[in-house]
Amino acid sequence: MKEAYLYKKLENQNVQCQNCAHYCIIKAGARGICGVRQNIDGKLYALNYGKAVSCQIDPVEKKPLFHFLPGRMTLSIATAGCNFACANCQNYSISQEPKKMAQLPGENFPPEQVIAAAQENNLPSISYTYVEPTIFSEYALDTMKLARNAGLKNIWVSNGFMSSECQQMIFPFLDADNIDIKSFSDEFYKNYCGGRLQAVLDTAIAAKKAGIWLEITTLIIPTLSDDKKMLKEIAEFIVKELGKETPWHISRFFGDISWKLKHLPPTPLATLKMTYNLAKEAGLLYVYVGNAPGTTLENTLCPQCGALCIERHGYDIIRYDKSGKCPQCSTTLNIL
Repeated sequence: MKEAYLYKKLENQNVQCQNCAHYCIIKAGARGICGVRQNIDGKLYALNYGKAVSCQIDPVEKKPLFHFLPGRMTLSIATAGCNFACANCQNYSISQEPKKMAQLPGENFPPEQVIAAAQENNLPSISYTYVEPTIFSEYALDTMKLARNAGLKNIWVSNGFMSSECQQMIFPFLDADNIDIKSFSDEFYKNYCGGRLQAVLDTAIAAKKAGIWLEITTLIIPTLSDDKKMLKEIAEFIVKELGKETPWHISRFFGDISWKLKHLPPTPLATLKMTYNLAKEAGLLYVYVGNAPGTTLENTLCPQCGALCIERHGYDIIRYDKSGKCPQCSTTLNIL
């Protein structure tokens, strides 16, 4: 447990959390929407500080990041809790269930040990993932500072629902970010995530302006987030506001592993291919289809001549580019 870095004291021992875009007003003894920040006698504490519920080594492509340290592994860490309550969540056992617990789960894993684990395994980066890293921002920030000093890269996998105060605190130490744009509908965010669209878009724009390498993911859920017009709006937003070089990951939904949408069928391959095509028509240079084995739509093609530059089979890749360039025409592939 650690006193929160971003909050404001109010009257009658109330506090306002300034960590995410909910800006929760929290009464004494209560917790915020995330379930891991508690007002104790007029001070706000992060109950999950240094308490890792997950720590494992993943391919960076799993985040997914296809243009940042491709082919390398990353140390992934998470605590309990989340500031969203997404009906499609696959990690609900650590993002949602702990909100009801008097004592949060997790093992003591302080920032110094996180860095040591990355170094012992010769890993070039640390990923803050599985749940929304904003809700463990103190733990993440302290780790990120040590990582930067040690020459390690910092990666967030985020829903983008950060406060501007948290952006200012985190962005100077953040190297890459994959942000979910779950829909271009505020109603969807309110009804199926417990959030708001504009705050997510604002974070994505701010991250890009801060020079952070950014990739976007959209899970296409049948009947809920598969509208062609809406998907085109996401593609156009990415081109206009984030840049046509920003990769867009179109991910296939499977209801049987979701929290509350088990009744919905998997995303049809035709929907994924339709979205891929409209994204390319909108001007995006790099579009990828995930969770759909058997397609070739996870490969990186040269945006200039169309040559195959990186071939992917799941998380295994074969590199064809020359130091981030097309092997045929030498066009840059925007790879860090």
